[in-house]
Amino acid sequence: MAGGDNTEPERAVVLCPHPFPVVLGPGQPCDCLPPLRAAAEQLRQKDLKIAQLQADLRRPPPAPAQPPEPEALPTIYVVTPTYARLVQKAELVRLSQTLSLVPRLHWLLVEDAEGPSPLVSGLLAASGLLFTHLAVLTPKAQRLREGEPGWVRPRGVEQRNKALDWLRGGGGAVGGEKDPPPPGTRGVVYFADDDNTYSRELFEEMRWTHGVSVWPVGLVGGLRFEGPRVQDGRVVGFHTAWEPTRPFPMDMAGFAVALPLLSAKPHAQFDGLAPRGHLESSLLSHLVSEPRDLEPRAANCTRVLVWHTRTEKPKMKQEEQLQRQGRGSDPAIEV
Repeated sequence: MAGGDNTEPERAVVLCPHPFPVVLGPGQPCDCLPPLRAAAEQLRQKDLKIAQLQADLRRPPPAPAQPPEPEALPTIYVVTPTYARLVQKAELVRLSQTLSLVPRLHWLLVEDAEGPSPLVSGLLAASGLLFTHLAVLTPKAQRLREGEPGWVRPRGVEQRNKALDWLRGGGGAVGGEKDPPPPGTRGVVYFADDDNTYSRELFEEMRWTHGVSVWPVGLVGGLRFEGPRVQDGRVVGFHTAWEPTRPFPMDMAGFAVALPLLSAKPHAQFDGLAPRGHLESSLLSHLVSEPRDLEPRAANCTRVLVWHTRTEKPKMKQEEQLQRQGRGSDPAIEV
C-alpha cells in the first residue's frame, strides 16, 4: 500500500511450559500438557507408595500364630511293652526323652513281670511325663525259650492287651495315673516298642486320627522301608516282601487307632496265637474292613518318621570273668 506501513503486526510470543520451551504461534495449542500431567500423577502415586511402605516399616510385626492350647489337643496314648534286660534302662531313657517333646501325651508303660520293678518305677517318676504303670507276666507257654529267635513267638501280646483293657476302664494300674480316660475322651492309641526310633513329627501326624491312621516304617521286613501304597489319597496295597497276602502286612510301629474306635470295639485285641506276622492283622481286622478304610499320613505315606531299630546285645565276657574272680561291677549301681 502506497505510503502505508508494510511492517507485519507483532505476534504474541507464547512459551510452552516444557523443559525445553518453544515459541507457539497465536492460537497454537501446547501438546505437551497431557504428558506432563501423566508424569505428575505417576510421581504422586510413587510418593504415596513410599509413604505407605514407610508406615509399614514403622508398624510392629504381627504376633506369630499361636499353637492350640495343649488342653485343646487330643491325647496321644503311647503303649510300650518292656521286659528286664541289660539295655532296658538305656532304651527307656531314650524313648522317654523323645516322648517328653510331645505335648498332650500319656505314656502307658507295661512291664512283662508280676509286678512293678524299682528300675522302671524310678525311671517313670523321673521322666516328667504323664504316665500309667502296668504289669502283667507273659504266660510260660508263650515265652521265648533260650536260644529261640525273636520271630518264633509274638512278644508283648499280654502287655499290649493289658493297656487296651486299662484304656477301656479295666483298671489295674500299679503306678502313675490310675484312672482310665472317661468315655468320650478324644485321643489316639499308638503301640511304641522301646527299641524303635521315633521322629517327633510322627506324633503330630497321628494326633487327629479318626479311625486307623498309617505310615511307612523304616528298616523292617528286610527292606529299606515297609508301608502302605497310596493312590488318590486311598490305601490301595502295601509295599512289603514277606507274605504280602496278610490282611494288613504292616509293622506294629506303622499305625495308630482312635481311642473312640477302640472303645466301640471292646473285643478288638491282639491274638497271641495268630500265625507268625499276623499279630497286627489280628487287631486291625476288628477295626477296619479293608485297606481302603485306612487313613494315610506322612505325606500320603511317602515319608519315613519311625525306624525299626534294635540295640545290639552287649557282650559281657569281661564282666563274667570278673564276677568269677569276685571283682564284678557293683550291683548296687543301676545301669
